[in-house]
Amino acid sequence: MSDGRLPVRRRWVGWTIGLLVTLIVLAIGWVTVRGIGAVDNLQQVAKATSQLKQSIAAGDLDGVAPVADRIARNAESARSLTGDPVWQAFAVLPWIGPNFRAVSEIAVIADEVSSDALGPLLDVADDIDLSSLGLSGGAIDLAPFAEIEEPLGTASAAVTSAEDRARRIDADATLPPLADAVREMRDAVTQAATAVGALHGASVLLPPMLGGDGPRTYVLAMQNNAELRSSGGIVGSIALLRAENGRITLQQQASTRDFPPLDAALPLSDSTVALFEDRPGRYLQNITSIPDFREAGETIAARWEGRFGGKVDGVIAVDALVAAHLMQATGDLTFGPFTATADTVTGILLSEIYAAVPDPAVQDDIFAQAAGGLFGAALSNAKPQELVRALADAAGEGRIRLWSAHEPEEAVLAASALGGALPQDAADSVAVGVLFNDGTGGKMDYYTRASIATAVGTCAGAPTTQVRVTWTNTAPADAATALPPYVTGDGVYGVPPGSVRTLIAVYGPQGALPSHIDRDGAEEGVQTTTIEDRAVVQHEVLLAPGESTTVTVEFQGEGAGERLTEVRHTPLIVDPKLIRDTLRCGS
Repeated sequence: MSDGRLPVRRRWVGWTIGLLVTLIVLAIGWVTVRGIGAVDNLQQVAKATSQLKQSIAAGDLDGVAPVADRIARNAESARSLTGDPVWQAFAVLPWIGPNFRAVSEIAVIADEVSSDALGPLLDVADDIDLSSLGLSGGAIDLAPFAEIEEPLGTASAAVTSAEDRARRIDADATLPPLADAVREMRDAVTQAATAVGALHGASVLLPPMLGGDGPRTYVLAMQNNAELRSSGGIVGSIALLRAENGRITLQQQASTRDFPPLDAALPLSDSTVALFEDRPGRYLQNITSIPDFREAGETIAARWEGRFGGKVDGVIAVDALVAAHLMQATGDLTFGPFTATADTVTGILLSEIYAAVPDPAVQDDIFAQAAGGLFGAALSNAKPQELVRALADAAGEGRIRLWSAHEPEEAVLAASALGGALPQDAADSVAVGVLFNDGTGGKMDYYTRASIATAVGTCAGAPTTQVRVTWTNTAPADAATALPPYVTGDGVYGVPPGSVRTLIAVYGPQGALPSHIDRDGAEEGVQTTTIEDRAVVQHEVLLAPGESTTVTVEFQGEGAGERLTEVRHTPLIVDPKLIRDTLRCGS
């Protein structure tokens, strides 16, 4: 006989299970609703952060305040939505826990960036009008920069710390909608770190570099991307600038004809000699082949001092496409027989001039006219806010490089993208690079195009980073006769007219070594060296019009196989297509 207790127990167990199921359903519903809200908040923060970067780059700190308010509201909301006990309880669960942890961590980072970095940045807006940079009559008022350096330093430190933490969050371990939100926010933090860091660097460097403590002289080297070199292009013309009390003036212009080859090459690093022999130390045109601009800048300064005397305080290298950026601010420019717009100046400087003006000496004079006219227009006619935006865009593409003869300034520059030093890998990310150097002896790189694919994973049980470079000559089939001899090289250096000879150097993560090298699936002779602790593999390729080739290098060892791989490359006329690919070992 039953005493009635078993049915009661069953009912109690049923009620308990039902209650647990209800609680679980409610909890899932709770975190789902809050998660949707948090993801939306983070996406809004990412969009606002991109606007913040644009405002800083444009020198519009007045526009920072409303953007900062939106960031603060959305970041605080995201942190609140992902910080309650129910959310944190889900974060410790297996399988799904990483999704909750990633979103809550990025929300905390966003909130801390808002409170610790944007506050000091807003304080700066009251002290200096970056929309004009104090620019009046071609001079910059340097006094306010000393006042804003400390708050900008605080903001830069906060956002740099946030960037380091954000990069450690594994977005790939989360579900697609959450992964997209985390990646967007992580990219936004990186953008903010870049913009605020650049602003802080400017507050430190501008007063002394613009002659606040005494006159400075700078060599301005203008590079021609139609004949590629590691940092952009061959040095086509060169000038001397003077900076004093914030005022910049053009003192002297020269051409490569003023710098005949040296009988005894200037000192070069072993890695530079391994890749390019002693040519960068003998020919001014080839100095920008040097991969590290710390070495290249010092060598350019030595050439100027050796030719004209005096003491050079620094070197500024810009490529031809900077002109297009600057003309967004200056308007149309007339030089020689040409009137150029921002849309047409690149084609004129890198292609049309050679057909219209066959004499190289006259070409040099026209290039000098263009450089002088653009420099004058930038300092006298351009709206300062548009000028700042143009320079920021060009610098962001790697088209402006700076070297200082003053060690404290050079230390700051070398740690920034403007310094042109090889990058330093981080604990959770690495950089690889591709350098292009022309060997045609003409201006055929106007017709070259590139794509760079990277892939990471494991090959033969070892962590592997693969870099695959496809290089194409898009010149017309009749280039040998249709293009001017000055463009094709006319076979002077043993390259058939219309063909392109290029040195393609690929460097890997710090500490990694090449484990597989091929060109179009076949092995061939290559040059190898190391730059600091990066292995470099260089192919020499020759392409007829319409031909294409693919160079593949796999790196294994320390640093290889990292999930985050950044690509650095020579600035080209047409930016290369960058591809994240799937690793196919040995191919």
